[in-house]
Amino acid sequence: MIRYQNNLENIAAENLEGGFFVGWLNPPTPAKHLEVLRGSSHVILALEDSKVVGFITAISDGVLAAYIPLLEVLPEFQSRGIGHELVRQMLEVLSNLYMIDLLCDENLQDFYAKLGMIESQGMFIRNHKRQSGD
Repeated sequence: MIRYQNNLENIAAENLEGGFFVGWLNPPTPAKHLEVLRGSSHVILALEDSKVVGFITAISDGVLAAYIPLLEVLPEFQSRGIGHELVRQMLEVLSNLYMIDLLCDENLQDFYAKLGMIESQGMFIRNHKRQSGD
């Protein structure tokens, strides 16, 4: 059974092993992944027993704006509604803010639209040499 928590209580790097960041050229190690979670303003985890099977992060000023940089669900746990529930819970947490932004690939826009988000355009820079966080 999947349960959700909005903190890092009892979470260590070993709880994050198992295949996050599929397709990344330089994925972060579980230890760096934990640093990412700790550095986020908000985090929601999906767990099966003590194993993290999905997560979402947000960075916010706490007044007007938030950005959702990461949503990941382990491949073997996808298509079970976990990603949908993680986004739903994060949008609820951030609902008191003026703006909540994220960037996604075009093929994911329908997923976010079903959760009430509106298509937009954006700009970004990616430094793949730093993708692992090292």
